[in-house]
Amino acid sequence: MSASSPGSRPRIMLVHALKEAVGPIHDAFASEWPQARAYDLLDTSLSDDLAADGAITHGMVERFRAIGRYAADTGSSGGGTDAILFTCSAFGAAIDAVKADLAIPVLKPNEAAFAEALALGPRIALVVTFPPALSAMSADMKQVAEETGSDLHLEGYVVEGALDALKRGDTERHDALIAAAVSTLPQGDAVVLGHFSMARAAPTAARRTGVPVLTTPASAVSRLRTLLAPRGSVEDTRGRVRD
Repeated sequence: MSASSPGSRPRIMLVHALKEAVGPIHDAFASEWPQARAYDLLDTSLSDDLAADGAITHGMVERFRAIGRYAADTGSSGGGTDAILFTCSAFGAAIDAVKADLAIPVLKPNEAAFAEALALGPRIALVVTFPPALSAMSADMKQVAEETGSDLHLEGYVVEGALDALKRGDTERHDALIAAAVSTLPQGDAVVLGHFSMARAAPTAARRTGVPVLTTPASAVSRLRTLLAPRGSVEDTRGRVRD
């Protein structure tokens, strides 16, 4: 069910497993698509339970299906949600189940950034700060490469200590650890900072490498804007829709 009619403001539900992802995605919407109405669902137990289980379980998939149905049905009387964006990058298989369950667009947090990276070339460095996410995200990137017929030479890297620093509020150390890791990477075609919470480190990291550094929030907002922009509208370079 869609909440928006042509010319109205699309309603996006954001689903988070880490509170650190909330700020970066709202910053991206404010910068790139302020007309969209973005709302939050936060369940921090998802990331803790995944870390404890070590893998996506049937129970986790069912939890995501339930979250997806709830997110799709929110809205004022007679309305619903236009799209759902998951900001939790370690839950690829569970998000795929939500995609199959719903008729509205459902986006994984990283699929848009992966497509952008592959358009730049096959040699991609995927950098994460939450170790359990690396396997799932690597599988997601391989899936995007297969779907787009792209060659892929992927290297994954975990920046130890960065997420802990961010959770302590030490944003400077978080950014510095990521930038230091990026500076040591072999020369490739693109670097993808895999988590929404890492976006704040992109400017610092970009100064330490000669290749494009992509962030998942900006790419995701751009994809949603393309999917949901009213037909016949004209978008300026900051993503604002003009009828």
